[in-house]
Amino acid sequence: MASDLSERGLYLVTGGAGFIGSNIVAALDDCGARVVVCDRLRAENKWRNIARRDLADIIHPDDLGEFLDDNTDQIEAVIHMGAISATTETDADLIIDTNFHLSMGLWAWCAHNDAPLIYASSAATYGDGEQGFDDDASREYLASLQPLNAYGWSKNLFDRRIARMIADGTPQPPQWAGLKFFNVYGPNEYHKGGMQSVVSQVYPRAAAGEAATLFKSHNGKYDDGGQLRDFVWVGDCVDIVMWLLENPDVSGLFNCGTGQARSFLDLTHAVYAALDAEPAVTYVPTPEAIRDKYQYYTQAKMSKLRSAGYDKTATSLEDGIAQYVRDFLHTDDPYR
Repeated sequence: MASDLSERGLYLVTGGAGFIGSNIVAALDDCGARVVVCDRLRAENKWRNIARRDLADIIHPDDLGEFLDDNTDQIEAVIHMGAISATTETDADLIIDTNFHLSMGLWAWCAHNDAPLIYASSAATYGDGEQGFDDDASREYLASLQPLNAYGWSKNLFDRRIARMIADGTPQPPQWAGLKFFNVYGPNEYHKGGMQSVVSQVYPRAAAGEAATLFKSHNGKYDDGGQLRDFVWVGDCVDIVMWLLENPDVSGLFNCGTGQARSFLDLTHAVYAALDAEPAVTYVPTPEAIRDKYQYYTQAKMSKLRSAGYDKTATSLEDGIAQYVRDFLHTDDPYR
């Protein structure tokens, strides 16, 4: 993206004080963009994710409609990262209100006002992976997916609704892109509690010279610690968003990962290596509440995004974790 966006309109980032959202806000701010964050800060340290940023405004989600109406001619693009992202959330009504209805409203607004929309989908839409990890946007493929939790279902529900509206010729934004984020790790995830990446959860034990704790495998195909995920550095996710903003002719549903599955044991060893420490691991049973819905393997198929023209090499697990540990977690100020 151009180095100076100060003469352009406003970039609205929903969930802009959250994990991925705040990293996108940082990248836009570094380019000189005028950024508006829409988020609930609440009484926690989430505000620190955006404390360094020169923001045009911070608005509460309840005021989003009024803000859009008042700034119709100023919105350059909407980057919609706001969602209830906890895979353990069981209030499906709340999830639908936040993850589906809000998204539908933003889609309609962007279509009506000719504004690009980049939104967060999720690899949770793939369920146990039996149908593969293809970012196929066809109605037939999306209907075949069976998410394992309400969060994944809500994201797939929106993806399916978009596919239906496009097939029906309903007006759409001039550019739209849904990003199926895989297992993202990096700075500004600290407010997420138990939903933080495993990197963030392993680090304090490794830094204290203690053994990391990983789940045992309850699947005979995988050793303890051998469960596989596509772990992706948040900086790579941000690069994809920024590339999409630079390429307004690119639209579609895209995976956002590395294309290479790695084990939790590999991840843990990388954290200890970043601290020049000897790795140590203990294993505990996977909680029964999530054991039947546990994913043992995810790996993004990245050919669709590559075919669209994105050519930046993904950050390796070792390099991403080294950067995260040394530049953020192991410092006095871990925020970006």
